[in-house]
Amino acid sequence: MCLLFLTGCLRSESQSCTTLGQTPETAFPVCGVQTFHQTSVPTCSNNVVPVPCNDGVSYVDYNPFWYRFTCYKTGTLGFLITPENLGDDYDWQLFDITGHNPSEVYTNSSLFVAGNWSGSYGITGTSASSSNSISCASNPADNHTTFSKMPTITAGHEYLLLISHFSGGNQSGYDLAFSGGTASIDDPLKPQMLEADASCSGEIIYLRLNKKVQCSSLAANGSDFTLSSSSAKVQSAEGINCSSSFDMDSVKITLDQPLPAGSYSLIIQNGSDSNTLLDNCGNNIAPNSAISFTVYPLAPTPMDSIVPVGCAPDVLKLVFTKPMLCSSVASDGSDFTVSGTIPVSVVSAAGENCSNGVSNIIAVKLSKPVQTAGNFALTLKEGTDGNTILDECAQETPAGTSLSFITADTVSADFAYRVGLGCVNDTLFYSHDGRNNVNNWSWIFDVNGTSDARDSFFVFTDYGSKHIQLYVSNDLCADSAEANILLDNELVSRFYILPSNELCPEDAAQFVDSSIGTIVSWLWALGDGTTTTMQNPSPKYYPAPLTRNGSSYPISLIVENNLGCFDTSYQNLIVHYSCYIAVPGAFTPNGDGLNDYLYPLNAYKADGLVFRVYNRWGQLVFETRDWTKKWDGRINGYPQAAGTYIWMLNYKDHETGQPYSLKGTTVLIR
Repeated sequence: MCLLFLTGCLRSESQSCTTLGQTPETAFPVCGVQTFHQTSVPTCSNNVVPVPCNDGVSYVDYNPFWYRFTCYKTGTLGFLITPENLGDDYDWQLFDITGHNPSEVYTNSSLFVAGNWSGSYGITGTSASSSNSISCASNPADNHTTFSKMPTITAGHEYLLLISHFSGGNQSGYDLAFSGGTASIDDPLKPQMLEADASCSGEIIYLRLNKKVQCSSLAANGSDFTLSSSSAKVQSAEGINCSSSFDMDSVKITLDQPLPAGSYSLIIQNGSDSNTLLDNCGNNIAPNSAISFTVYPLAPTPMDSIVPVGCAPDVLKLVFTKPMLCSSVASDGSDFTVSGTIPVSVVSAAGENCSNGVSNIIAVKLSKPVQTAGNFALTLKEGTDGNTILDECAQETPAGTSLSFITADTVSADFAYRVGLGCVNDTLFYSHDGRNNVNNWSWIFDVNGTSDARDSFFVFTDYGSKHIQLYVSNDLCADSAEANILLDNELVSRFYILPSNELCPEDAAQFVDSSIGTIVSWLWALGDGTTTTMQNPSPKYYPAPLTRNGSSYPISLIVENNLGCFDTSYQNLIVHYSCYIAVPGAFTPNGDGLNDYLYPLNAYKADGLVFRVYNRWGQLVFETRDWTKKWDGRINGYPQAAGTYIWMLNYKDHETGQPYSLKGTTVLIR
C-alpha cells in the first residue's frame, strides 16, 4: 500500500463488496496442500482495518479477498502471494479470530497477528529471514520489503487472511501458496457421510456429513449418489447454505418419486464431475461408501415423556420423539388439561426453541406453581385451533393420550436450637422438624464444623459470634435457613499493676482488674497474707526491703461469673531496695561476680535513658539506651586497658518529667 500523497499512488473509489469471499463472513476456506488461483478481483472495499502503524494512514481492505483456515499443528506459517502481473501492489494481514465474530477484524486490534502493507510491487508474503511482523504503507520508490516475519500460529485456533489489491481495478489476479513454515493447516479428518434421514413423503433424503466439504464438488444432477433400491432414482442434489458459503456439511437429495416404507442405503459414487464430495484439502469421500436410512410409514407421533419436574413446577416440558409443528400448538394451551391431587389449569403452550417451524419439546404453562405433593396427569385434547398436535409429517397425535407426573411438597429449613453455656465449652442443641418428607440435612456451624444429622448437638470450644446455616431437601425441593448466635460467656481473669510490676520503696501499688466476662465476685491475694474482695483494691504500700536484692510478692486474682465459673491469674510484684540512680566510681571486670560491669544503678524510673562511656582519648567505647545492658570493659570482644573512663548519662524522671544530664568518671581496675 503506497501513501496517497506520494507520486505514483493511484486508486479509484469503489463500492461495497458483495461477492462471496470478499467479506470476512464469507471467506474462502483454504488448506495448505493447494495453490489457490485468483484470476480476477472485483473492485470494492469494506472498511478500515486496524493496523499497528502510527503513520496516520487509513488502511482499508481495497478490492479484497478473505481466506479462512484452522491450525492443526503449532508452528510458523509460510505463504507466498505471486501476482500474475509483478507490477501489481498486493497487501495482506493475518488475524486470529478464535472465539470472535469474523467482522471484529474491523474493530478489534488485538486480533492482529502479522501483515505487510508496503507500497512496493511484486511477490509478497512471509519469510523466515524477515524480522518484523508488520510493514507499514510506503512510497514504492523506497523499495520497502514486501515480506514480513513468519508468524507462529497455534493448534486449534482459527485464522483469517486478508489479501488487498491497492492498485485498483486494473489487475490480473494472483496465486496464493502455503509453504516453508512448520505449522500445519491441513485438516487430518477425512470426510464421511454421518447421517441420512428421509422426509415424511419419502421423496427427499437429507444427508449430514462429519465435516464441511466444497460446495463446488457436488454434482447438481445428483449423480454423486445412488440408492440400494430401484424403487426410485436420485434426480438432483443441493448443498444446504451453499448460496452464502463456499462449503457445506449437509446435502438435500431429491428423488424422482417417493420411496415406500422400508430400510435403504444411500451410496456415494464419482458423479458426472468425476469425483464424490471433496473437503477443503481435496480429500474425497471414498466411492461406494454407504449409509443406511429408514422411510417410516406415516403414523401419529405419540407423547413420549415429560421432562422430570422440579420443585414447585409452573411449566411442564412435553417431549416427542419426532419434531412437531410449532404452528399446530394452540397458544392458549387448550390442547392440554391437567388433572390430579389438586386443581391445576393450563394457561398457554408453545414449541420450545422452534427451528424451521418444528420442535421436539412443547412447553405447557400452568396457572400457578404446584407446591403440594401429588400425582397428576397431562392429557392431550383438541384445542381451540381445531386439532391436537401435528408432527412434521402433518400426522395428528390422537386426543385422550396422557402422561403422568409427580410433584413434591415445598420444604422449610427453619430450625430450633438452644445453647447450653459452660465454663470451658458451650453446647448447641439443634433440631429440624423434618416436615414434608425432608430427608437431607446439611448443617454448617460457623467455621467450626458440619453435620448431616436431623437433631443433635455441637460443642463450641471458643467464644464470640457464631453463624449457623442449615440446608434441607426432600430430593426435589430445597430450602436454607440461618441464625447468628452470640456466645458471650467467656471468662478470663487478668489484671495489671501500676505504676508497674517493679516498685520503688516509696511507691504504692495500684491493682487494676481487666478481666473478661460477666463477673460477679473478685478475690485478691496481695502477697503479704492480706486479701480483699474489692474489684480494684485500694493503693497498697509494701515495706522497704532490708537487702539490696529487694522483696518479691506473689499476687493472684480469682474471678467468678454469673454461671458459677472461676478463673485465676497470677503476677509477681518486685519491691526494689533503692531507686536512687547512680553510676559506680570503679568496676573490676574479672569475672568473679563482684562489680564486673559498669551501668547506671537503679534506673527504674528513668525514661529516654542514654548512657555513654568514653576513653581518655574521647573514643566512644560503649553506648546503651537500656540501663540493664552493662559494659563489660571490652570493645568488640577485646579487653580495654585499666584506667579512668568518662561516662555521660541523660534521662527524664518518669514521674516528674524532669530532664537530667549527668557526667562523671569511673576507674576500670584490672
